[in-house]
Amino acid sequence: MENVIAFPNLGLEVTVNRVAFNILGKDIYWYGIIIAIGFVLAIAYCSRRIDQFGFNNDMLFDALIVALPSAIVCARLYYVIWEWSYYSKHPSEIIAVWEGGLAIYGGVIGALLAVAAYGRIKRLSIPGMFDVAALGLLIGQCIGRWGNFINGEAHGTETASLFGMTVNGEGPFHPTFLYESVWNLIGFFILHLISKKCYRFRGQIFLCYLIWYGAGRAVIEGMRTDSLYVGQTDIRISQVVAIVSCIVGIVLLVMCLRQNVKTLTQLAKPHADTRAVRTQEQKETQNT
Repeated sequence: MENVIAFPNLGLEVTVNRVAFNILGKDIYWYGIIIAIGFVLAIAYCSRRIDQFGFNNDMLFDALIVALPSAIVCARLYYVIWEWSYYSKHPSEIIAVWEGGLAIYGGVIGALLAVAAYGRIKRLSIPGMFDVAALGLLIGQCIGRWGNFINGEAHGTETASLFGMTVNGEGPFHPTFLYESVWNLIGFFILHLISKKCYRFRGQIFLCYLIWYGAGRAVIEGMRTDSLYVGQTDIRISQVVAIVSCIVGIVLLVMCLRQNVKTLTQLAKPHADTRAVRTQEQKETQNT
C-alpha cells in the first residue's frame, strides 16, 4: 500500500501509505480523506459567500443534499460508459466505486444537473447557483487532486523537466496532478476577484469556470497516460469535453457582455427578465 514518490531534480522524496488508518478492520484511505477535506473547505467558502449571490445557507445545504449523490452516481456512470467494453463483461463491478473509477467530468455534470433541478423547483436563479458552485468546484478540484499524488496515479508521460516525478522508481513523469491543482488554485483566485470586483451578470463566474478549467484540462489531459478514449481511437474524451466547454464558455460570455444581460438565461429570452432574477434582486436590496 506504500508508494515512494520523488522529484529527483528538486531533491525531494517521500514514502506515502495509501491507507491513513483502520477502523474495525476497515481501511480508511487518504484519497477519501483528501476528497472530504476539499468538499468541506468548498462548502465553508460557499457558505460565507452565499448571501452575496442572493441565496442563503438553507438553500446551499438543500442543494448539496441532492447534488452530492447525483455527482457520485454520474461520475461512476461517465467512467463505466466509456469503459463499457470491460464492464459489459464484468457487470458485478459496475457499482464497485471503492476500487476506483470516478470521472470528474461526470461528477461535475451530475452536480450541475441536480442543482439546476433544485433551482427550477424552488424558482431560484439557476445561473446564480452555478456561479456559487463554480467557485466551490475549483476549491474541491484543487485539493482533491492531491489524492492522486498519494495513490501515485493520474501522472503524465515521461519528462526531463525540473518537476519530473518518479513513482516507485519509475519515470520521471509529468506530475499532471500538480499541474491541475495549481491551475485550479490560480483559477479560484481569479474567479474570486471577478465575483468581488466585476460581477456583471448571473452565470458569469460559471462561464469563466468553463473557460479556465476547460483550457487547462485540454492541455494537461494531453500529457496523461490514463485517459479515457473514444472507442479504439486516439481521441481523449476529457480533452474533447474540455475544448468544447472552453469554446462554449467563450462564445456565451462574449454574447452576454455584448447584450448586457442580467442573467445568462436572458440569452434565450432577450426581452424578458426572469422571475428568479427579480426575486434575487429584491432579496439583495433588502439585505443592503
